[in-house]
Amino acid sequence: MCRVREKHPDYLCRPVPAFGEDPARLLIVGLAPGMHGANRSGRPFTGDYAGILLYQTLHQFGFASHEGSADPEDGLTLIDCRITNAVKCLPPDNKPLPLEVRTCNRYLQREIEAVQPALVLALGVVAHQAVLLALGLRQADWPFGHGTCHDLPGRFQLVDSYHCSRYNTQTRRLTPAMFQAVIGSIRTTLDRGA
Repeated sequence: MCRVREKHPDYLCRPVPAFGEDPARLLIVGLAPGMHGANRSGRPFTGDYAGILLYQTLHQFGFASHEGSADPEDGLTLIDCRITNAVKCLPPDNKPLPLEVRTCNRYLQREIEAVQPALVLALGVVAHQAVLLALGLRQADWPFGHGTCHDLPGRFQLVDSYHCSRYNTQTRRLTPAMFQAVIGSIRTTLDRGA
């Protein structure tokens, strides 16, 4: 972190807070701040490649006031939606270690308790596992699967998606249509009153 701050003194380079409404029926859990995205801007998925698909799709389905997010001063607001990360600070090599996930997990647990979502969208396996850890649930009972919806008894629905990272979208592991299908199903579920 210190080396990043030395090279980019105008970057936030500290824990990135959640963004959006509180309470919200939809809580999105990402991986960690990207070096030139949230670590720079101070807002999840703002100014990085992953935010392009995320915010375009959220706007398409009525969860965001507009489709772009390049800067925290862009006027973007979220509607019945909040975004946070499993890890709050920029991890080494942009890959959180299990210790970092466990260390930050109490913050995710508090976020879930405060927001009281009807539905949580986990972007990737690490986010999925962090949500289960925050709830004290066994990983083996709730396996990750893109597009899978888990009804967590007495809690909320946990929906999984591949992370909207540049790697996943460029390799077509996650296409815009696949991501739109996940967000569209979330919209339908929430509109039905889940």
